[in-house]
Amino acid sequence: MTGENERTASPSVLSTESEESAEAGDLFLRSHPQLVHGSKMIAMTIPAGLKPRSRIFRVLLVLLLLAAIVAAGWCRWVYVQIESYADQDQAAPSDAICVFGAAEYDGRPSPVYRARLDRAFQLYKRGIAPLIITLGGDGGDAYSEGGVGRQYLIGKGVPEQEIIAETQSRNTEESARRIAVIARTNGLRRLVIVSDGTHLFRIHEICSAEGLNVLTSPRPVVPVEGGVSEFDRILHETLSYTAWRLHVH
Repeated sequence: MTGENERTASPSVLSTESEESAEAGDLFLRSHPQLVHGSKMIAMTIPAGLKPRSRIFRVLLVLLLLAAIVAAGWCRWVYVQIESYADQDQAAPSDAICVFGAAEYDGRPSPVYRARLDRAFQLYKRGIAPLIITLGGDGGDAYSEGGVGRQYLIGKGVPEQEIIAETQSRNTEESARRIAVIARTNGLRRLVIVSDGTHLFRIHEICSAEGLNVLTSPRPVVPVEGGVSEFDRILHETLSYTAWRLHVH
């Protein structure tokens, strides 16, 4: 009986002890209200500080992803345009043939420049246009690209009076502006542009922006030792065209 009484009394004793502990805890917290307030502040401030940062990070991540998608789409579109112009010969009867300059060495055109000039000469012989305009300024020595091109074509039998040498431009944009001046001065309404295939899309767009009506004709591909790879040429044209569209100089 004694054992049974002890066993049946145990829950009451435990309950009483728990209630006393809870009352003591409540009394302690009431006597130290700053602890309650501090714990609530910690619970409130930690999530509130982390959530805005998390949202900002997600927004930035989405913006970066969108920018990457737009950039990839833009590069793809430019690449398609470059390849399209490089693969087609638009040459048709016009008022003049314009040859964009390239490197020259002591008065002799480089293999690339010679290929451009030879293409212009072929079009001239086919009767595409009665006039050839050679373009390009200082070649880094005593000669200009335009002047070297002019002399090369004279050597191939083109009459001197049927060649105009532009010798001031230093890049594609300047060449296009000089063509516009020459065209207006001489009443030239349609032009055939000769250059590297990968160069033609950018030339066409810049000339069109200058108000010129231009067709394009790529030079033949020539093997050049140590020349620039196709990938590098397309990358250069993509970046240059993008910079021109963004007015970055």
